[in-house]
Amino acid sequence: MAELINILLRLALYGDLLLLFGVALFALYSGHASLRFSPLLRGLALLGALLSVAGLVLMTRAMSGETEFAALWPHLQMMLLETEVGLAWALRMLALMVVLIRPGWAIASIAGAVALASLAWSGHGAMDEGSLRFWHFLSDILHLLAAGAWLGAMLALVLLARGRVDEARIRLLTHAVKRFEWVGAAIVLTLSITGVVNYLFIVGPRLDDVLLGAYGMLLAIKVLLFAGMLVLAALNRFHLGPALERSIRDGQHVIAANALRRSVLLELGMALLIVALVAWLGTLSPDAG
Repeated sequence: MAELINILLRLALYGDLLLLFGVALFALYSGHASLRFSPLLRGLALLGALLSVAGLVLMTRAMSGETEFAALWPHLQMMLLETEVGLAWALRMLALMVVLIRPGWAIASIAGAVALASLAWSGHGAMDEGSLRFWHFLSDILHLLAAGAWLGAMLALVLLARGRVDEARIRLLTHAVKRFEWVGAAIVLTLSITGVVNYLFIVGPRLDDVLLGAYGMLLAIKVLLFAGMLVLAALNRFHLGPALERSIRDGQHVIAANALRRSVLLELGMALLIVALVAWLGTLSPDAG
């Protein structure tokens, strides 16, 4: 039961911080005054802080074996003051406080990136040493940031496509989709490269028995879902995006917006499944059977 709670907490925290950074970044590079995401960013920052507190308490309880708060408190202090995980946690909380106080796009993007990057210290990279540790952390952080940029953009596009659809909304949506095109290409390239690099860091240059275990099966499902997202992204880029532009001329606003929203919702759902798999994979060893 404790392991399931740990996985669910990791899933919620990963999803929250990925969206926090991604939505703020999307608002920044879209550069449109109509994108009012400040309440959403504040809500995500608050939720992220609460989940971080719960995660730290759960981790400390698991490591110390203590259940009473009075007995747990010294262990919490030691975790915060004497470990890298505690330092990363404190930095994350500071970044989330910044977003709560000043949820401007540029500030929230930087603070969201810091909060999201802090999750790397809870991953497999923390087990490495020396220069290998540095490069593994760098790859993990870039992977997290790219994933956050993709998830946040999808949520932002869904929010933009909902509600009353008129020509002004379609022009805003078309502009946002166009801005995302070059960002999306960089995201896919970064995710692909860092995904392979992280596999080599964690597993090494082998497939054989790894793919037959629980870790390998979950990783294979993750790769298949990522491939499915690439197909949907290509559909959005080469079909649904141009359809939005045509709808400005022919007046078929609702049809074009609904088609894009359905596609992006499906893509977002697949992305959240990948996040769930990542949360699970983070609790397993590559040699898990």
